[in-house]
Amino acid sequence: MHGCGNDFIVFDDADNRYSWPELSQLAHRWCARRFGVGADGLIAVGRTPDADYEMRYVNADGSRAEMCGNGIRCLGKFVGDELGDSRSEIKVLTGNGVLPISLQREHGKVQLITVGMGIPRLSASHIPTTLQSGNETVLAAVIELEGEILELTAVNMGNPHAVSFVDSISDRHVLGLGPLVEKSAHFPEGTNVEFVETQAPDRLRMRVWERGVGETLACGTGACATVVAAVLNGLSDPETDVTVELNGGELVINWPGIGKAVQMTGPAEFAYHGVLGLD
Repeated sequence: MHGCGNDFIVFDDADNRYSWPELSQLAHRWCARRFGVGADGLIAVGRTPDADYEMRYVNADGSRAEMCGNGIRCLGKFVGDELGDSRSEIKVLTGNGVLPISLQREHGKVQLITVGMGIPRLSASHIPTTLQSGNETVLAAVIELEGEILELTAVNMGNPHAVSFVDSISDRHVLGLGPLVEKSAHFPEGTNVEFVETQAPDRLRMRVWERGVGETLACGTGACATVVAAVLNGLSDPETDVTVELNGGELVINWPGIGKAVQMTGPAEFAYHGVLGLD
């Protein structure tokens, strides 16, 4: 499946058969684009008494991820269209807590998915990052990498993000500086990195270097973090639908402001169905 080109191997693990280490092995094996199925990550749709479903997500390199915005939309379409869940509202347990999902259907098929992505965490200790201390917000913090100056605003959307607003996004930013920021000592757990052009207060252009994956065509949590950062920096307005243009499509993000949850709306699609031999 894919959400705006961010692609995943998705399967039903109703019996919670696979442990996290086993999922890591499966992702490392099958997400390789020339030796396996090829995907940015793997999603096991589990069950839990705490919600309707559990999303267990592993990056292509086998590392466990707390949350994935495009992935959770794929899960919504999967349970609606593949598993036959006819509800319009479901709850999904993630590494960022239990999140509400609304499924919008046309002709009986899920077309758009809105996810309550939770309240962004903004203090340095919750990113985590050493760019500021304790409960301070990391707003346009200046770092230097390979002779280039970047201003980073840090947001945690269940996973860490470093957002940099630039005049014009280039490969030098994403492919050159992205991996350096990801593994910078300023981010002890690594970070996703977004480079953003402001086209209008309600339209942003974004490219992303994802932690544990590399550049992807889209990142849902990254789009959310980008709009939060834009509002914090006075580039976008709170309580406004902001369209984030990604390489693989568009997402609509709304953030009412400090202490409020982010709403993300966008599509998800099936690429194909198949059967994997796990031996």
